[in-house]
Amino acid sequence: MGMIIPSGPIGVTGFTSLCYNFPMEQKPLIETNPHLRDPDKFRKALITSVASSTAIETGAPIATIARMLEEGEKAKPFTTTQGSAR
Repeated sequence: MGMIIPSGPIGVTGFTSLCYNFPMEQKPLIETNPHLRDPDKFRKALITSVASSTAIETGAPIATIARMLEEGEKAKPFTTTQGSAR
């Protein structure tokens, strides 16, 4: 009897990899992350992140930058559409 050689790459378990043949549907992070689904939490986290990064780059206090961002015009919540590029 001859040896059977699998046609695809062999995974850790010894089976050929199926994940390349059956790709999973990927949802955008904004739809799956509960912190991003709530517009108020998302905005607060975004302001904190931007203020911190800006403070590192400019040397300005984080609180001052955060206050300027919070006082700015409030943008519409970010939404995704089906079939987006990502």
